[in-house]
Amino acid sequence: MQSSFSFKKLLGLGFGVLAILAFSFSVMAQYDDPNSDRIPWANIKNPPPRLISPDAVITVGDYDNFNLGTDFAEVHISVNPMNPANFSAAWNDLSYGNSSRYTINGYDWFLSNPSWGATMNGDPVTGFDSVGNCFQDNMYGSVLGTRLAKSTNGGANWISIINFNTGNDKNWIACDQTNGPYKNYIYGVMTPGNIKRSTDGGATMTQVYSASNTYPGMMVCVGPNMNTNTSGGCVYVVTNTGSTAYSYNYNFYCSTDGGTNWSLKSSQAFPGYVGTWTGSRHAINGQVRTRPYPMITADNSFGPYRGRLYLVYAKNTPNVSGNKPDIYLHYSTDQGASWSAPVIVNDDPSSGSNNQFFPSTWCDKETGKLYITWSDTRNCPTADSSEIYATYSTNGGASFAANQKISNQKMRIYCPTCGGGGSPVYQGDYNYIGSNKKCAILAWTDFRSGTFGSYVGYFPDFGMRLFPTSDSIRSTGGDVTIQMQVPSVKLYTDTVVVTSVITPTPAAGTLTITYPSTNKLSTFPGNVPVRIQAAGGVTAGTYTLTVTAKGPNGTPVHVRTATIYVGSAVSGVGNNVEILNKYELYQNYPNPFNPSTKIEYNLPKISKVKLTVYDVVGKEVTAVNYGIQQAGKQSVEFNAGSLSSGVYFYKIEAGSFTDTKKMFLLK
Repeated sequence: MQSSFSFKKLLGLGFGVLAILAFSFSVMAQYDDPNSDRIPWANIKNPPPRLISPDAVITVGDYDNFNLGTDFAEVHISVNPMNPANFSAAWNDLSYGNSSRYTINGYDWFLSNPSWGATMNGDPVTGFDSVGNCFQDNMYGSVLGTRLAKSTNGGANWISIINFNTGNDKNWIACDQTNGPYKNYIYGVMTPGNIKRSTDGGATMTQVYSASNTYPGMMVCVGPNMNTNTSGGCVYVVTNTGSTAYSYNYNFYCSTDGGTNWSLKSSQAFPGYVGTWTGSRHAINGQVRTRPYPMITADNSFGPYRGRLYLVYAKNTPNVSGNKPDIYLHYSTDQGASWSAPVIVNDDPSSGSNNQFFPSTWCDKETGKLYITWSDTRNCPTADSSEIYATYSTNGGASFAANQKISNQKMRIYCPTCGGGGSPVYQGDYNYIGSNKKCAILAWTDFRSGTFGSYVGYFPDFGMRLFPTSDSIRSTGGDVTIQMQVPSVKLYTDTVVVTSVITPTPAAGTLTITYPSTNKLSTFPGNVPVRIQAAGGVTAGTYTLTVTAKGPNGTPVHVRTATIYVGSAVSGVGNNVEILNKYELYQNYPNPFNPSTKIEYNLPKISKVKLTVYDVVGKEVTAVNYGIQQAGKQSVEFNAGSLSSGVYFYKIEAGSFTDTKKMFLLK
């Protein structure tokens, strides 16, 4: 009897173990299913470390990228139509389900996650309605659907969490930002084809349609009803159907009454291979998974292309596994019923010679400018690294501006130290882009540091530098000029507005900032002189000049600092000077210049000074012996009126000190 009982118990335990194993394998298979774009099971069990590093501005070659921390890829970003410097972005995060960040001024970023009230599963998507309410949609459970959170202060705090969509993978949302009859409606889509709608600002939702969808990548956008003056109400959804994930159709659905009724406009066999078909997935270099997601956006502006629907995706050129993908664009002027011939967006010399992947797009609602961003290997001969590129079209997608590199450092495509699992390896499936009237902001996952870095950057953009980056002045009657320079731009054509502050406030005396010419710059390259004047015996010490340069609407925005030394007065020859304790040759300004420029240097003691100018091949152009000069800051004017444009070098010899710097004459 006892033996029989033990056997049955053991048998029952065995069946239980088998059931648990079967469930585990089922879950693992579900997460590693090539027809799903979920995070691999290995990462669910052992997520990579999550780091928050707000305001880590990475400046390379005068251009900024903003490193916001380390999350887990697949970012979405949106722009507040009521505040062009308010952005809300969210990345995957396996500890919290998402990692949500926001900025109110376009420069300072903060972390603020919704309290979801459930175990979240990633793929956060964001959106603003026309009055500035922010929404975030995120998958929950394993996956049961999505939850929708609302913020009334630009993403700083989240309220009104509701169950929104149902399905598995993947989800998108869009808000009607127009002033039409369906303004502020929120639309959500999710595989296997569910279309949901909220007409009350995210308080409740209803299912309005079920479309046919086989593969992840279902997407939604909102546009006007063709090119008429009727605002809003035209909702577009694109789905994926087919027998295999490399030979299938994009299906375009449209509703012209705010999502109540729907019609299938067309099915197009546009997509194909992206990289190498391996492990039942598309993979760049056969290593890192990717997807020919159909990205759509519509022109809501009142410009000449109002109502145009745009489609962007990646595909090999030619369409054969193992080739390299380009970024393709089609546009429709009849609500997706018919489409233009394909336009290749990337402008590298030989189409199909480099990997271009992870495209995303946004059409500005004010200007109709069509923005596109993607990952690109054109500057990486071994094709194992990539950079983030962007461009725009102002003629309805017929042609594009010269492609611009937005990331300021290369990253490995396959990052073995990042912690992505799966085969091919998971390192995210997409990045994203949004815009205000003046510029776009890109959000992407960057692997330059061997982690899943969360980055943003502006486009169009301008470079920024200060020179000199340190200087000294007398405590009374002293003044110094720091040049804010824009040495180059990336398709930026607007005005740069400069503001400055000096800290700390001195205990005695005053430090005053003025702009001898103007605090605005509209021709590039160019300079804005920032003058600091001391009066009333300024307290000796070290001060920081912070210079901020912005576009007219507050974006792009960049900040640089310079150190200002104020010391006690010392006796000179008939005057008082401030003395630094070292020799120093400063960068000339303006630079580039035409035809004259100012060269400054510092002498810590009385010195014999000689200044020599050379051309680019080292031939001496001019040399001046200034003889004995007093300690302190000195300056000379160099006039190049008789010289031709080009690169020149200036060299100082003072006592045993020598230094050489480069300057540019541009006539």
